[in-house]
Amino acid sequence: MKPNESLPQPTPAELSILRVLWQRGSATVREVADDLNRDKAMGYTTVLKLLQIMTEKGLVLRNETGRAHVYQSVQPQEAAQTRMVGDLVEKMFSGSAQKLVMHALNTHKASPQEMAEIRRLLDEMERGNS
Repeated sequence: MKPNESLPQPTPAELSILRVLWQRGSATVREVADDLNRDKAMGYTTVLKLLQIMTEKGLVLRNETGRAHVYQSVQPQEAAQTRMVGDLVEKMFSGSAQKLVMHALNTHKASPQEMAEIRRLLDEMERGNS
């Protein structure tokens, strides 16, 4: 399986682990567990089991050369976000980017800086499509 194709969607717990791996680049089970325990309790054995499952799913790679196994995400964060948002648009909004954006802006108030960046991106996209 290619890293960017046909990967399963991560569960919320798996996504928490991926966030740690994206931030660190790579990490041992202990490092992941320690980082996760700053926000919510997740035991070492739970993290180990989830990383084993994620390895089987193809979400992470495991380097077994050292004493402690080191894990890293198969996909960079941005690629995973793009894939997950694309899947969300298709499943929840019938392929409509407009519906997704309208729902997001109605659900979460955007700051003035975020609105300015959205306007800039829309202007840039319009110029590119002209």
